[in-house]
Amino acid sequence: MMEVLYERLTPDKLSERIKESPVAYLPLGTLEWHGPHMPLGADMIQPKEFFIELARRVGGVVLPPLFMGPDEVIRKDGREFYGMDNNDLVLGRPIQLAGSAYWIDEHLFADYLDAIVAQLRRVGFKIVVGHGHGPSTTSFLVHAEELEKKHGVRLFTMWGLFDEREKGFMIDHGASNETSVLLAEKPELVKMQNLPEDPEEWPLGIAGDDPRQSASAEAGRRVIEANLNAMERAIRETLALLQR
Repeated sequence: MMEVLYERLTPDKLSERIKESPVAYLPLGTLEWHGPHMPLGADMIQPKEFFIELARRVGGVVLPPLFMGPDEVIRKDGREFYGMDNNDLVLGRPIQLAGSAYWIDEHLFADYLDAIVAQLRRVGFKIVVGHGHGPSTTSFLVHAEELEKKHGVRLFTMWGLFDEREKGFMIDHGASNETSVLLAEKPELVKMQNLPEDPEEWPLGIAGDDPRQSASAEAGRRVIEANLNAMERAIRETLALLQR
């Protein structure tokens, strides 16, 4: 298989891939609770595996995933609660969900993105595609215009590609969409048996459609293929414009 992971390439091979297709893919991951059935790295595994497939189709290089990211934070009684700690549908109150270890301030994350894009431009990349954890992807989009102007690099995410919600990639939190994507990519990491057997009992720290009812590898593959095709078109069109 063609090697597309930045950290595994020698300098000459990296230069070859940039010359062929100057696209960098940045998985915006976290180490975060995604229900009792999903791995804590779900937010980084999904885009990384997707980007590997995309890079082999259209060229480019996949960067190591980030695992720190911004999110909603509430400080109470000397503790910090963030992300799904504050949005659980079961308890209706903040609860520290096991394994979540990723929060950084939005301004710090923006500075981090600035430094990453600057370094990628220095190496020779002209397009950076970022996707993953929702608030991280939002921050990437919020700062895209200023980063493009500052560094002369085009920035993309995978949001807004479709009007049809069922084609979205990573559009819930550990629910049917993300579970399906990971079942298609890394089925051995998904433990559906860890979900409550009682259909009336909602799983802790999940937001979206019930994965017990509608998650499947087949559904995940449909989402992946739709997004691969859409991103391939967008990247090829942008590369053609940049080469004029």
